[in-house]
Amino acid sequence: MKKIKENRNMMKCPVFVAGMENSDQKNGVPNPPHGKRYDSELIVLDGFESKSSHNLEYLYDKRRSERKYDDKKPMTQAQLAYILWSAAGIQCYRGSNNIATFRPTPSGGARHPFEVYVAVQNVEGLKPGLYHYVPVENVGEKKVSLTFVKSFDNYKEQINNMVVGQAWGTDASVVLIVTCIPYRAEWRYNQLAHRVMLIDLGHLGQNVMLSAVDMGLGSCCMAAYDQILCDEFLEIDGVDEYTVYLIPVGNVSV
Repeated sequence: MKKIKENRNMMKCPVFVAGMENSDQKNGVPNPPHGKRYDSELIVLDGFESKSSHNLEYLYDKRRSERKYDDKKPMTQAQLAYILWSAAGIQCYRGSNNIATFRPTPSGGARHPFEVYVAVQNVEGLKPGLYHYVPVENVGEKKVSLTFVKSFDNYKEQINNMVVGQAWGTDASVVLIVTCIPYRAEWRYNQLAHRVMLIDLGHLGQNVMLSAVDMGLGSCCMAAYDQILCDEFLEIDGVDEYTVYLIPVGNVSV
């Protein structure tokens, strides 16, 4: 009961002005980078322009958590690019020294503390493996660039273990693995950042799901996963960057 009370209080809105007094931003520390550094070759996906005739009412009506995917039918690069851009694409920088990024999803203080990795099983023109989305490479463009991180030894087995036995997720064309770099938000909001980041995560997930529907695909947001396995597979430290969300996306099996 004590833990439940603590969790409830964490969800309530604190006094932001007081909580931000000792933040690194207030103390003049430069803002952290908006994206991770990369050394490997960039892979630019096929371009996209949404020509959908769907209106918002249609998307709201059709958005459901889909758990049956056709693992033989590939996703196109353009479909994947559209979904990734809708989740984390950078439309422009704002503020002195490009302090903030504006993206399709809202984020408290425009901090956008998330990174998106893609476990690819079946996408046209991409070899199976783990990729990392690099939005800082295509600011203001309807383009998406990835870097290849590593191969899987056994895709279905490894993904099944990462999603704690939710085997249906292994049939999707891709699984988006969203991580959090908490200092991006802590820099501004100090100890108040974590509640804000949880809210922001919901924005990202909804954008992915609506974009999937618009592309004729299905998706399902996962809150249950093996934290240690996911962090280890992504080769992140689990402290300054850690997994927070998994979203399978693919063609729905009829």
